[in-house]
Amino acid sequence: PPAPLQTDYGCDLEQGSVCTYHPGAVHCVRSVQASPRYYSGQQCCYTADGTQLLTADSTGGSTPDRGHDWGSPPYRVPPRVPGLSHWIYDVISFYHCCLWAPECFRYMNRRPSSDCRSYRPPRLASAFGDPHFVTFDGTNFTFNGRGEYVLLEAALTDLRVQARTQTRVTPEGSQDRGTGLTAVAVQEANSDVVEVRLGDGAGVLQVLLNQEVLSFAEQRWMDLKGMFLSVAAGNRVSVMLTSEAGLEISLQGPFLSVAVLLPEKFLTHTQGLLGTFNNDPTDDFTLRSGGVLPPSASSRELFRFGADWAVQNASSLLTYDSKFLVENFKERPKHDPTFLPLFPEESSASPSQASAAADLCGDDSFCKFDVAATGSLSVGNASRVAHMQHRLRVQSLQPAVGPVHQAQKRKRPYICHQR
Repeated sequence: PPAPLQTDYGCDLEQGSVCTYHPGAVHCVRSVQASPRYYSGQQCCYTADGTQLLTADSTGGSTPDRGHDWGSPPYRVPPRVPGLSHWIYDVISFYHCCLWAPECFRYMNRRPSSDCRSYRPPRLASAFGDPHFVTFDGTNFTFNGRGEYVLLEAALTDLRVQARTQTRVTPEGSQDRGTGLTAVAVQEANSDVVEVRLGDGAGVLQVLLNQEVLSFAEQRWMDLKGMFLSVAAGNRVSVMLTSEAGLEISLQGPFLSVAVLLPEKFLTHTQGLLGTFNNDPTDDFTLRSGGVLPPSASSRELFRFGADWAVQNASSLLTYDSKFLVENFKERPKHDPTFLPLFPEESSASPSQASAAADLCGDDSFCKFDVAATGSLSVGNASRVAHMQHRLRVQSLQPAVGPVHQAQKRKRPYICHQR
C-alpha cells in the first residue's frame, strides 16, 4: 500500500526550492514514517509536467533513503536518529559521489527508484453533507440522525473513527430537519486521540489532541504517538496512521466532510457506517448483531441501521468541554430518539427552488436532497463538490499504466509498439 507522504521541504514547488539533491525535479514528497522493518525512508520526485523522475533515467530521480530524515522510535539508535542518520547514510554519500565527483551512477545504482509495479490502490470511503455516505465498496446512502456514531471500526489494528452530527441553524434561527458532521475523532490501538470539529468562528476548524485544543500558529504538521497530523490552510486536516490508514477532514459548507483511505490489508476487517470493506456492496448495511439489511432497504430502514451504530458511552473518543456538549450529547442517548429527520422520499421543493436545484446539481441526488432539506443552494453545492471530490479521488487512486507489448526508450519517455 502507498505510504503517507509529506512535501519535502528541500524541493517544494510552492516554496520555489532549488531541489539541489534532485536536479530536474520541481517537487518532491517524502514518506511520513520510516519503514517498520528497516527504518528507511522514501522520496518521490516529479518534473514540471508531473512525470516521476527515476534513478534509471536521471541523477535527479526519486530515491529511497537508508535513514529516514525524521527518524523513528526510539530515535537514539542508528539509523533512527532524526536528521543525523539520514545525513550520514544518504546525504554525505551524495556529496562525495554526485557533487564532488563524477560517480553519481554508483550512488543511484544502490538507490533504485520505486515504481508502481507493487502498487495496490487503497480503498476510499466518504461522508459529507446532510450527511451522505459512500462506503468502501461503493454503496451510496443518506443517514441524517442526530447524535454520535461509529463511522469505522477495524479490530485488525483497533482503529476507531467516530463522528458527531448536529442540526443546522438557519439564518432565520430555526433548525433544519437534516443534520451534518460537526466533529470527527480517530484513534488506533494506544495512539493519541485526534479530534477535528467545527470552531466557534465561521469557516474555522478546531483540532484537539487528547481532548486539548491544539494551536497551529507556528507549524503545520506534528509527529504524534501512532500518527502524523498536518493542517492545510486552516480548513483541511490530514491524519496518517502507522497502519497506513489515513483520514482527510475538511470544511464543506456548514458541515465537515471526511474521507477515509484504507490499505488492502483491512479487507474483511471493517464495520460501521462506512460499510464492510470486502468488495461486496450487498452487505454494507450490516448491524452490530451481524444482521444485514438488503441493498434495497428503505430510507427509514437505513435510519434504523444508522441508529444501531451509535457510539457507546464507554468507548466515546469525542470531547465534551462545554455545557452544551455535556447536556446534549454526553448525558443524552448517543442517538437522539426524539429527532425526526426529513427522509428523501418526503423532500419537496417549490417550482422555482426545484428549477434552481436542477441547474446547480445536475444529476447529483445528494445535492438535490440537501437543497430541499435546507432550502439552501449553498448547502446543496457543498455536497455536490464533496461528492465530486470523492469520485475524482477514486479515479486518481487507480494505477495509470497500460500494457506494453514491445517498448524502446528514447531519453525519458517509453514508446510503446502495439501488436
